[in-house]
Amino acid sequence: MSTARRQATRRKLYAAAVTLIAEQGFSATTVDEIAERAGVAKGTVYYNFASKNDLFEELLRDGVGRLRDALRQAATAATARGGGGVDALDAMIHAGLGFIVRYPSFTQLYVAELWRTNRAWQDTLMLVRRQAVAVVEEVLSAAVAAGELSEDTDVQLTASALFGMVLVAALDWQAFQPERSIDDVHAALSRLLQGRIGGAALDSAAPRP
Repeated sequence: MSTARRQATRRKLYAAAVTLIAEQGFSATTVDEIAERAGVAKGTVYYNFASKNDLFEELLRDGVGRLRDALRQAATAATARGGGGVDALDAMIHAGLGFIVRYPSFTQLYVAELWRTNRAWQDTLMLVRRQAVAVVEEVLSAAVAAGELSEDTDVQLTASALFGMVLVAALDWQAFQPERSIDDVHAALSRLLQGRIGGAALDSAAPRP
């Protein structure tokens, strides 16, 4: 099997697995069901993956890797347009929302797995999360170095907070406010990023002359 064909087969298996596992849970999902949903023979699953656990670990690597690449590309494009660090972070928020719109089942599954600590793939999950958050850290560190952000900025915690904010806000949007557009949600998170909500609150609380 050629590399391109094998990658295409794996993508079909990832898509089938993530949909089934999101619907009925990992334990309840069988290899037979994954093969049937993907439209391939059961042997094809085992040709590509040693086990269901192996398939799921690779699914996590693939999905979070795609998210990481989307964030990096967005930041790079913003910088190429002459934007600063905050502009790059803002572009990453939009890219993150776009990813979640395209892959809602994967995002739900990924967030759910982050809260579980007894899984065989816990180390893999932490590794891929670390790789994705590191992209945000790079942009934050550059913004601090350029004087856009305070030297007191806790880069690691802020990066984790921004990453988590996008994931949770997007899931809430998809589940409870699906009528809102991606640009509307992005604008709200962008204002939060730039501190405009806090600034507006302070302005409104200040005594008027």
